Amino acid sequence: MKRILIIEDDQSIAELQKDYLEISNFSVDICGDGLKGLKCLETDEYDLLILDIMLPGTDGFEILRRIRDLRDIPVLIVSAKKEEIDKIRGLGLGADDYITKPFSPGELVARVNAHIAKYERLKSRYGGGRDSTVIIRGLEIQKDSRRVYVNGAEVSLAQKEFELLLFLAQNPNRVFGREELFERIWGLDSLGDTATVTVHIARIREKIEADPSNPQYIETVWGAGYRFRV
Repeated sequence: MKRILIIEDDQSIAELQKDYLEISNFSVDICGDGLKGLKCLETDEYDLLILDIMLPGTDGFEILRRIRDLRDIPVLIVSAKKEEIDKIRGLGLGADDYITKPFSPGELVARVNAHIAKYERLKSRYGGGRDSTVIIRGLEIQKDSRRVYVNGAEVSLAQKEFELLLFLAQNPNRVFGREELFERIWGLDSLGDTATVTVHIARIREKIEADPSNPQYIETVWGAGYRFRV
């Protein structure tokens, strides 16, 4: 049985989510504030996180910043904040999906199932074997452990950042448009805004490039998209 953590301070919404997920055979825990939620992530193993943004203790954006040091799991934001900038910020910090309130409980369950299934396929596809490491000019991507090193120093990437970097590195010298990258990495039409690809590319460059303004790995091909240069 897959385990899900809900960090949501509105008890009625959290209980509604829990009821629908338990009917679908998930095991669900609820935390009512951000600090308690972080402690749950530190002490327990979960397969997916459902996260509100406006929380007591610490907000959802701060949890997104800290979660990748704790767990490598899909994260779905469910929030009343509907502005595009909040969606882009949440996805840019590593969330896998963004759902606005009010929401359809049935759609939430469908997205949970889809993200867990996709995550397991990715782990299976990128796990183990002789070709489990990609090494290109000082950049080392370990597919099985999902770790990235630049000149021997480890850098921390969020889940979507890792998947995007790995996809580009495994398809070098080919130009991909933002729409194609969005479809390949995010899969679900959760937001439909390809600007999140630009946000993720910028964050990856900040972490792996010596000079992000003059990238040596992920190049921008103006008017076309992005290319991993080897």
